[in-house]
Amino acid sequence: MSGERQFQIFRGADARGTMEAGVLELGQKTPEQEEGVRKLTEAGFRDGGEVKVLVNIPGYSVTHVWFKKDYPMLLHSHSADCLYCVIAGSLELGAETLGPQDSFFVPAGAAYAYRPGPDGVELLEFRHEGRFDFKNLAKNPAFYAKALKTVAANREAWRTAKRPVS
Repeated sequence: MSGERQFQIFRGADARGTMEAGVLELGQKTPEQEEGVRKLTEAGFRDGGEVKVLVNIPGYSVTHVWFKKDYPMLLHSHSADCLYCVIAGSLELGAETLGPQDSFFVPAGAAYAYRPGPDGVELLEFRHEGRFDFKNLAKNPAFYAKALKTVAANREAWRTAKRPVS
């Protein structure tokens, strides 16, 4: 029976990026956001992180994220609730610093961003949705200018960065 749940094993080596796995839909962007993201991408923005879908079955998805030191995360929201669990390194979320075994919950539609700590951060994202969107809410041109400088200053180090230790 195809609708029956079955025991399954998911291998990290088989994980794919969110776009490749077909789980992430990019929301509409203003021309300014489009230009800002294009410039960041050309400068090496993607070298600062790795995002892989570990599990995607009906009702459950788990994504592994590794953001390297100083990765300039865009203020954004998603269309699905998400529970985040730090597994290595640390992050700054507002005035809070979270480390291994710390978690935080972001409801669908809530705007947020966090900063990876000095060694970067690895975390797991748990959702009850297999597909979700990414709405870029970073609209300030000053953010993109500062982020572009951060990417330029870190790109070479990001290419050889080691994962944080828990």
